[in-house]
Parts: sequence; C-alpha cells; structure tokens
Amino acid sequence: MAAESATTTETTAAASAAVGAGGTLGESVDLAEMWVNPWPLLERLRAEEPVAWVPAANRYLVTRYDDVSTIEQNPEIFIAREEGSLMYRVMGHPFLRKDGEEHRAERHAVESPLKPNAIKRHWNPIFERNAADLIDALEQRGGGELVADFFGPLAARNLAHVLGFMTDTSGHAPDAFDLSLQVWSQSMMDGVGNYADDPAVWAQADAVVAEIDAEIDRAVARVRVTPDESMISAAVHAEYQMPIESLRAAVKMTIGGGVNEPRDAMGIAVYALITHPEIRARVEADAALWRPVFEETIRWVAPISMYPKMVAVDTELGGVSLKPGDKIGVCVGSANRDERVFERPEEFNIDRDHVSHHAFGGGPHFCGGAWVARASVAQIALPELFRRLPGLQLAPGAAPRERGWVFRGLLELPAVW
Repeated sequence: MAAESATTTETTAAASAAVGAGGTLGESVDLAEMWVNPWPLLERLRAEEPVAWVPAANRYLVTRYDDVSTIEQNPEIFIAREEGSLMYRVMGHPFLRKDGEEHRAERHAVESPLKPNAIKRHWNPIFERNAADLIDALEQRGGGELVADFFGPLAARNLAHVLGFMTDTSGHAPDAFDLSLQVWSQSMMDGVGNYADDPAVWAQADAVVAEIDAEIDRAVARVRVTPDESMISAAVHAEYQMPIESLRAAVKMTIGGGVNEPRDAMGIAVYALITHPEIRARVEADAALWRPVFEETIRWVAPISMYPKMVAVDTELGGVSLKPGDKIGVCVGSANRDERVFERPEEFNIDRDHVSHHAFGGGPHFCGGAWVARASVAQIALPELFRRLPGLQLAPGAAPRERGWVFRGLLELPAVW
C-alpha cells in the first residue's frame, strides 16, 4: 500500500547492514519492522534464505511456495503439535494443534455446520440479514470507518450464530456479541503473541477466556435440550464425544480465526476495489467475478500470513537440515507472493491463471471455515456493500494502514459514499 512504501528502503537497508556486519539475513530480522511492512524483507528471504533461522521469532521462517507445499503435504514430518506453544497457555489445546486420529475425530465432530450444503441451506439467509442490518445503519450516514462499523461487527455477528452463542435464527438477535467477540479474539491473539511475558496481556487474556468458557457452558446446556445447527450443538451430539476442555479449546480457536480472517479479507478486498476502478467496474457489472476478487484478495494479503509447525523427524527443507523439535513459521503470506509461481505477485489481479494460494493452509489442517468465509464475504458482504453504498470511496485525505506479519489486515478504512 502507498502508506507503507516509505518504509521499504529503510527496512531493506537495515537488513543489508546487519548482513554486511557478519550476520545472516534471518538473524537480522526485526519483527517490529515486519509488523509494519514485511514485503521487502520476505522478498529477500525468498531469494537468499528461503528457510531462515530467525532468532527474533525463535523459529525457521519458510517463505517459498514450494517449500510451504512440502510442509502441508507431509503432516507426519511437520506436525501441528508444538511444544511450548503460547496457544496452549491461552486457549487450551485445540485440534488445530493436534495430529492424526485425535485431530481427525475432533475436527469431524464440529465441522458439519461448516460444509457448503449447510451454509447454503441454513447460514446464508442469516449472513444476508446480518449484512443488511449493518448496512442499514451505514446507508443514511454518508460516511464511516468500515473496519469498526461493518467488517468487524459483521464477522463477529456471523460467527456468534455459527458457534451457537446467538439463538435467534431470524438474524435480528441483539448485537451484544458484535463487540464481545472482537475483544475476545484480539485479547486471545495478544496472548498467543505475548513472548515478552507481559502480565497485563496475560491478565486480559485470562479474563476473556473466563467469559468465553461461561458462554460455552451456557450454550452446551441449551443445545443438550434443544439441538440446533451450530458448531457447539454438532459437537455435543456427535458420535465422538469431545471432552469439554477440547470443545472449549476448539471454540476459542474458532473465535481467534473466525473474526480476524473474514474481517481482514473484507477490508483488503474493499480497499483493492476502490483503488482499482477498472477492476471494480468489471466486478460490479458481473457478479460472477466476486469469487475471483475474494481469492485474489487473500492471495495478495493473506489474513493469517504465518502459522507454526514443529519438525518431528530429521529432514531437509530448502537445503537446510532440520532436527526433531525445530520450530517452523510457515509464511503463507510470503508463499502467495512467490515470484517463481505468480507473475508480478505484488499486483492485485483477478485474471491470474489458476494457481492455488496457501491462504487457507492445506492438507489435513486446511481451514475448516474456508467455505463460511467464501459465502459470507464473497457471496454476500462485498456485493451488498457495493450495491447499497453507491460511490463508495476512501474518505478525503485517508491513508489506510495495513499492518501485521502473522495476522495482516487494515487497522481502519475511513470511507464515504
């Protein structure tokens, strides 16, 4: 983005100076700079150290497309269960960080509400009403900050229904969860990244975890008596009975990703279209192009740009020898911009030859919410937003900030219509 371009030279110069002083490129990585603008450094890592030991992250960062594919295709070598993960400290041990039969059984217990048929039959009408209600509130105002006023609340409200926290299937339930799920998600993500061991961050994470557990317990008690279409109900009534701690961890994991991913995908997609008017004109004239817009958006800027793995056996990746216990950062945001795979990858281009992106991961840990995101964002939210807010543009003088290298998205998007 234009607001970040000024940091590119400084970031590259700092890395070059550190390498010139005798360190490797990976050893020079500054995570604060990565948070602002990771792209120039990731480009150098892909070219020079595609599997790079990065002390600041305490893991090897893997940045090329083919190496990421190798990791996703070999779950017995690169395992999800990572020793010492802060995710366990915050959420418990969700199935996303389990392997083999244990992962399969727990995932299967909750995933039936996330399948395309269930989404089309049950969730799409709710997603449509949620989007309509929020756009109703925006329509008469003529302007607003869309991350706070639309993207975040819509992602949270949709997720509250899917999880089973909201029971009014008309879609007009009270909006108490719009803010709560956003606060819960961010507080847990802050905890998962609390490598500085900040006690205030732990206190906030612990507080929201207690709130989430209480809400889960209320939902479990309700769906035992009155089953519904939600994930919590599916787990409670599944053949495989998940221990309550596993169910709680699964719900917390879903809150962590289920708010961030659709919120940030919506934000980047809207920014892309209002800054690429020729693509916008085509898409507004042809509804079939909303899906390519969505897929190109999450390739261009993957909402979850890095996820962890751990090495289980002696292996080699990208010419680097790895040992059991070595920690890996799978940089899917970088892989999605690999010049060896995508032509001019830094450009937003909905006409690319079909190459699968890595934004949803792969293998047995492929994102379970992928079809929910595609429906709620590409099929419903984006078309309705542009249809009902004609002339949607950046607010005069606005310079939206895109931040993050593990999770990446817009901090705000001031707009007028």
